[in-house]
Amino acid sequence: MSHLTIAIAATKTLTFVFGAVITYLSWTAYSRTGAYELRALAVGFAVVTVGAVLGGGIDLVGDVLMEAGGQTILYGVLAQSVLTMIGFGVITYSLYRE
Repeated sequence: MSHLTIAIAATKTLTFVFGAVITYLSWTAYSRTGAYELRALAVGFAVVTVGAVLGGGIDLVGDVLMEAGGQTILYGVLAQSVLTMIGFGVITYSLYRE
């Protein structure tokens, strides 16, 4: 395992931890207040967090499990980009909802 692989795994782990904490706090606030905006915020952060972890996971696991001719990283980037886009869209919706 290279130093770069270890750094990617460490940053993805911290991204998951921080994202999970933000999601938990948003969901707890929603549970306390019943504000649907906070529910959407929690869902948005959850999607962004899953996208970040999934993107890195696809790249790391893909290199080990299959030979995709260097395309594995592209699938990881695509997965992360799509989920980040969806998550930020939900977060934006939560901020504009009244």
